[in-house]
Amino acid sequence: MTLRHPPGRQTHGGFIRRLRSRGEHTEITDFSASLNPFPPQCDWNPLSCDISDYPDDTYTLLKETIGRAYSRDPSEIAVGNGSVELIRVYAQVMLGPGKTAFIEQPTFGEYIQSVILAGGSVTDNPSGEASVRYLCNPNNPTGLLKKKEEIMAVLSECNSTGSALFLDEAFIDLSDPDQSLAKTRDPDLFVLQSLTKSFAVPGIRFGFGFGDPLLIDAIEKTRPPWTVNRYAETFAIEALSHLPELGESRRKIAAEREYLADSLQSLGYSPHPSHTNYILVDTGKDAGDLTERLLSMGVLVRDCTSFGLVETIRVAVRTREENRILIEALAACAY
Repeated sequence: MTLRHPPGRQTHGGFIRRLRSRGEHTEITDFSASLNPFPPQCDWNPLSCDISDYPDDTYTLLKETIGRAYSRDPSEIAVGNGSVELIRVYAQVMLGPGKTAFIEQPTFGEYIQSVILAGGSVTDNPSGEASVRYLCNPNNPTGLLKKKEEIMAVLSECNSTGSALFLDEAFIDLSDPDQSLAKTRDPDLFVLQSLTKSFAVPGIRFGFGFGDPLLIDAIEKTRPPWTVNRYAETFAIEALSHLPELGESRRKIAAEREYLADSLQSLGYSPHPSHTNYILVDTGKDAGDLTERLLSMGVLVRDCTSFGLVETIRVAVRTREENRILIEALAACAY
């Protein structure tokens, strides 16, 4: 038997369930997964969800609901089992042998993973004519947010060079949705969105995106059928009616982010400026060693070694009580 050898799996945060299943560190405060600490309350009960039939694989009602919320036609909307499925399927549609992608680093590792799995390659030349350019806004792990005008300038460059722009806005609802390109129509643009970060339900696995109808049709033909289950579908439909309430989430996150950044700086750490619900922190220490020491104290953070940042961690912004737990643990590791 001859196997095609894929690249190794990417490292991600949010593996707290695996630790608990092993009976390790059962009392953990998880700062490795960047979720909304102040999510809107949705009137949704999984017990009321009918799972006796297959989902409607056209997801007509779901797409119509998304379309009303974002002023898009259902033919411009793709849905998937989490954002990662759409990242993978987009690469399958747009890339292959002989195609290249430009990915600004450091950023989410699944972009390069998907490019390679699709048979494409990655170029480090931003001025080259890459088939696809990937951008994450706000960026993971840095937390930096580009203004809408900056992204439009990049899109204009892509238009002139014949490239496509893949824009990941998974965290923009927790940052500044006014900077989103979700309502921008351009044949070279695909905009990825997520509800699971904003509503703190990563176990649901639901992502969606916007693009030209021809691109969406290709994605729908490539995507495996029924990947969005009924629980995710019904939750998403309910959550979309609560999007305006995320304004209160953003206000609270901003206040806690300022408290957390100031506290980190007072301990001698170097937090990067952030516009969303996580902070990248230069520690001056080996990130792996620090992560293990914090875990021994019941605090899980994101070791950013996998991003090529060997002395850096990423911490989620959580509630004041939880943020104090993090600060106390980092204070014990400061010297």
